[in-house]
Amino acid sequence: MSEPAVPARPGASPPVVTDEPRKLDDVLLAMDVVDTLRHRTRIVDMELNAGAREQQLIDRLKEIYGAQGIDVPEKILKDGVKALEEQRFVYKPPEKTLGVKLAHLYVSRKKWLPGVSMAFVALLAMGGVAFFSVRAGEAEWKGLPAEIARLSDEGQKLAIDPAVDTQIQAMERTGLRAVAENDRGDAKAQAKALRDINAQLAAEYDIRIAVQEDTIGFYRIPPNNPMGRNYYIVVEAVPPGGGKLDLPIRNEETGKTERVDLWAQRVGKPTFDKIAEEKTGSGIIQNDVLGHKAQGVLTPVYEQGAIEGAVTKWDD
Repeated sequence: MSEPAVPARPGASPPVVTDEPRKLDDVLLAMDVVDTLRHRTRIVDMELNAGAREQQLIDRLKEIYGAQGIDVPEKILKDGVKALEEQRFVYKPPEKTLGVKLAHLYVSRKKWLPGVSMAFVALLAMGGVAFFSVRAGEAEWKGLPAEIARLSDEGQKLAIDPAVDTQIQAMERTGLRAVAENDRGDAKAQAKALRDINAQLAAEYDIRIAVQEDTIGFYRIPPNNPMGRNYYIVVEAVPPGGGKLDLPIRNEETGKTERVDLWAQRVGKPTFDKIAEEKTGSGIIQNDVLGHKAQGVLTPVYEQGAIEGAVTKWDD
């Protein structure tokens, strides 16, 4: 016999049937079930993949949780199994659309932005340098005719020998003709040659024996004369204010011209013997000036028996 229905109390509201929202604990339990199933891959492989019924898997899960002293309602276990099948708690990365790629790029900006900024600044700087270099080069080219004329006038005022005046004038004409023909290389070469000859004309110095050197004299056997001897004295160029000058010296053994502050000037044997005798005797060379270069001329005048020719290396 069925029990009599209990009448509703006067004034009571009729029962309302609603779907209650699932509690957070239930969701967390279901997630734990899914996690357990994922990490117990052997259960899934042997039961689900073998076509076992859902209830057999739930019974196995009850054993796992029971061994840990955890009582999980069957409803939660079913929900977890279903969630695993639906991959409800599996993270699926978004498709690599343009928007997603831009978002990743923005998030990682701290890694790439400094390098890109430096590269951008470097490109700007290089562009600026190139721009101003071009502008400076064009300005130099436009001013080159006036510069060549000025250098020529300066050199002719310095030169004492009329032959040097003629040489400077020829260099000026060659340079201006190169400008007119838009030959930049030759025009700049002539301007440099004028600067060099002017510096040479303006220089004034004594050619002194380098008495402080360990070797101040030596001889060489010329390759074309095995019985001959070339005698050299080591010298330096000393201006009126002291110090040493770098000069372009042509090495007669190699044919190359080098800028040096110490070279060996060729001398006659009597001069070589005299200097050697003073050096080995008293140790004092009575006259250490071998020659003098005056302002306004290109070559020095030697006071002792120097001969044209020099070498820039002698220690080998």
